[in-house]
Amino acid sequence: MGENLSTREVIEELNRQENKAQKKNTTEAGEERKEKRVQRPKRRVCPFCMEKDEAKRPLYIDYKDTRLKKYVSESGKIFPRRQTGLCAAHQRELARAVKVAKSMGLL
Repeated sequence: MGENLSTREVIEELNRQENKAQKKNTTEAGEERKEKRVQRPKRRVCPFCMEKDEAKRPLYIDYKDTRLKKYVSESGKIFPRRQTGLCAAHQRELARAVKVAKSMGLL
């Protein structure tokens, strides 16, 4: 750019250099995202399913079970599946048991 260039040519050259820098930055950011996606936490296993397999029990959660407090907040709301780590069937059974326990005054 040491030559005598018009203003338009100088602006065009600067734009080309900026575009090259932006393309380089976007490819580096894409590589960083790929590295972050690789690591995933291990999937949790439903504790009631583990217990059922060991004891050969049917799919039933008793409303008198003392472990129900672990799945209910202080305000009395049932935690969602993504927090409890239960499977869908046991989450439904848990919800039923908690509602019965609340109506009987156990929780």
